[in-house]
Order: sequence, then structure tokens, then C-alpha cells
Amino acid sequence: MPPIAIAAPPVVPGPDPEKSAAPGAADGRRVSEAEYWDDWYHVSDITYEWNNGRLEEKPVSDLETLLVGKWLLLLMEHYLTEQPIAESIPLEMGFRLPLPGGAVIRRPDIGVVRHDNPTPIAGRDCSYRGIYDLCIDALTDSKPAYARRDTVTKKAEYAAAGVKEYWILHASPEQQAFYRLTAAGLYVAIEPRDGVIESRVLPGFRFRLADLDRRPSLFGLREDPVYAEFVLPQWTRDLKQAAASAERAERAEARVADAEARAVAEAAARRELEERLARLEASAPGSAEPRDG
Repeated sequence: MPPIAIAAPPVVPGPDPEKSAAPGAADGRRVSEAEYWDDWYHVSDITYEWNNGRLEEKPVSDLETLLVGKWLLLLMEHYLTEQPIAESIPLEMGFRLPLPGGAVIRRPDIGVVRHDNPTPIAGRDCSYRGIYDLCIDALTDSKPAYARRDTVTKKAEYAAAGVKEYWILHASPEQQAFYRLTAAGLYVAIEPRDGVIESRVLPGFRFRLADLDRRPSLFGLREDPVYAEFVLPQWTRDLKQAAASAERAERAEARVADAEARAVAEAAARRELEERLARLEASAPGSAEPRDG
């Protein structure tokens, strides 16, 4: 397959951050990749990505959209507790995409690295040196350019770099999107089955689309067939085990009570039989003792 060429956006010199303290003042500023990693990657008040020579401010999503991401991440952590096959990175950890049109550094809201990924991630890493298996971004639509960056630009970049799945979250279901990479290197929409999205990167991890909006308590999902395999399964197993133990104890108590009842009934029957025999002996002819003459 020929490489996917992604045209680099024009480099627009930005205002000098030393002369302006306004939020996002460095957006569009031209910096080298080395300068980005040294001077801009660790900026605390504003998150910047790097697009082939210029800074791009990473805007913040609205609260409802952030809550969707928070709920999904919590669900994923339950899955990874039961199926420890990957690491989830929810700290906007950057990774470098060496694209045909120029390198790009992106910082997804949630990244997933499988343990069989050719580039493992280490506990002391501040950036990821490989390509994420799954990227999740909370869509920011406060400006059309922000929305286009997530839905068009990053989608093309992630596909070209080989990110196996890309999920776009939003408070509105109409603006949510879930993609899977094909063998041809293109993203296709993940088709829900009965309203449920299922991941291939994380086999067995699934969620009901309607639940992204409802965000039910995970404790309440433990008996839901969609989630039961990975949401508090040990709690469910312990509960079933306790119920089975209680049932066994109940049956044992019933057996003891039944045995006691049978013993009482048998004792009563023996007493009745002994009394009947005694009466028969007493009434038999010649049963009286002979008297002295």
C-alpha cells in the first residue's frame, strides 16, 4: 500500500510567549521538535501538541464530555484488573507519529498500550516512544477547527501511524465515533451489535452506547450480561459462593432437623410398643404370680 501523505499545515509564527501571558498565546508558534520536548511538553497550565514544526494548543472539553471519558476509563480499569493485557494511560502522555508529510506529536486523552506491543512502556517514561494500540479523545467542539482536528486530522494521522482503534467521545451520541483499522490501513466504523461497542484491541471489553449517556453506577452493572465478566466479577463470585454456602448450611440444618425428628418419632414408637407389650403380658392367662398355701 503506498504511504498515506498528510499535508502539513502551514507554519504560522505565533506571538512571543514572553510578551503575552494570555491563554494559548503560543498556539501556532514555530518551534523545533527538540524545543517542544525541552520547553513546551511539560508546560503545566496549557497542553500543547506539536504538528510538524508548530505548537497546537490542546483545548479542554466541556464537563459532560469529560464525564463520559471518566466513566469509560473507570470501566476499562475494571476490565484491565480482570484481564491485565495492557496499560491505560489517562494523562495525555505524548507519542510521536513519524508520518510521510512530517512528524507529529499527539497527546490523546486516553492511550492504551498492549503488553504485546513491540514498544513496551516503562513506569518512569514521561512520553511513549511507540504507537498506541488505542487512542481515545474527548471531542472539543467549542470551535469548528478544534472539532475538525479530532474528527479529520487526527483520524488520518492515527490511521497512517497504525493506531489500531480510535474512539472519539462526546456528551452527544451523534458526535461519538469509534473506528477500527483495517488491513489496508484505513479506519472503518465499529458497528454496534444490539447497541454495544466491542473492542478488538481489548478482547471482551465492551460497553453499551446508551450507557455513555446514562453512566450508571458500575456496582449496578455487576449482573448486567454486557459487563458481568469484568465489572466486580470477584464480588459476584464471592456473593454466589456465600449464597451456595448458606444453601448448603441450610440443607445440612434441614438434614439434622429431619434426623432429630425421625429419632424422636422412633423413640416414641418404641415406647408405645413397649407399653403395648407390657399390657399384653399383664393381661395374658397365668400371668399372675402364684400365692403361698
